[in-house]
Amino acid sequence: MSTPPEIADSVLLPGHDVPLGRYTTVRRLLPHRERRMIGAWCFVDHFGPDDVSGRPGMQVPPHPHCGLQTVTWLVDGIIEHRDSLGSHQLITPGRLNLMTSGHGIAHSEHTPPEHPDGMHGLQLWIALPEDARHGPARFEHHARLPSRQDGDVTVTVVVGRLGDLRSPAGVHSPLAGAEIVHDAATSHTLDLDPAFEYGMLVMSGQATVAGTPLAPGSLLYLGDGRDSVDLATEGPARLFLLGGEPFDEPLVMWWNFVGRSHDDIVRARAQWMAGEPYGSERFGIVDGCPADPLPAPELPTVRLRARDRHGNMD
Repeated sequence: MSTPPEIADSVLLPGHDVPLGRYTTVRRLLPHRERRMIGAWCFVDHFGPDDVSGRPGMQVPPHPHCGLQTVTWLVDGIIEHRDSLGSHQLITPGRLNLMTSGHGIAHSEHTPPEHPDGMHGLQLWIALPEDARHGPARFEHHARLPSRQDGDVTVTVVVGRLGDLRSPAGVHSPLAGAEIVHDAATSHTLDLDPAFEYGMLVMSGQATVAGTPLAPGSLLYLGDGRDSVDLATEGPARLFLLGGEPFDEPLVMWWNFVGRSHDDIVRARAQWMAGEPYGSERFGIVDGCPADPLPAPELPTVRLRARDRHGNMD
């Protein structure tokens, strides 16, 4: 695999397609062999836009998480969330679901039988720092998020902070996650925090970001030290900015778990596979979901190694 092209101090990271359940394919943008993380963001899936008229849409049975937060952001469609805390929430475009796994949680994600014709959104993970990853699980739904409009550009802060806008979502490290919508062809300069590293993806349309042409299917890593970034579009476009202070704790990521060592992952897998149904003692039971919980895949035959944010082994 060739090294992604570098343009100035930016790096273009092409995504790849991954099946999610039986009916959904996502473009996985992080982790990438050239860049494991952006701030504490350690996983980015972009799905759609898909036509799900007469189709089931997203159907993901109960499965576990630990050591992370999940962020679900829709621009089209509807997803029904259930988790082992007893949360039951429909998420629709422009609203945020944030689930903090802490030591362990299980959840399911399904498109309900009656649903819009389209499905389009992001699912992202935030790695929890050491002082938060063993804590209790929680779930948040935020129907109102801070935004500002500058001509044909609307910026909505989904997670963390950007300039003077701060999301109400509870996070455990300095972060930025923001949607930038251009309603027409326009240029715009976005102020940034030079202490953060950043990445940008395009959900729809075409854009030029820091002089780099960007289309859906790739993530542009922008590095740190920037106090602004120039954006330009030739028509309507929807972008998403990821940022945060560099995350210095090496991680082991495997299946739905984020840990610090091979033994962390072995323990989480064993505790998910124990009990009836799966994982009931550590991860809990997702009530109200008729689907059977997902079994964990077999572990690799070699020990899993912790990697830093660049992908280097610990």
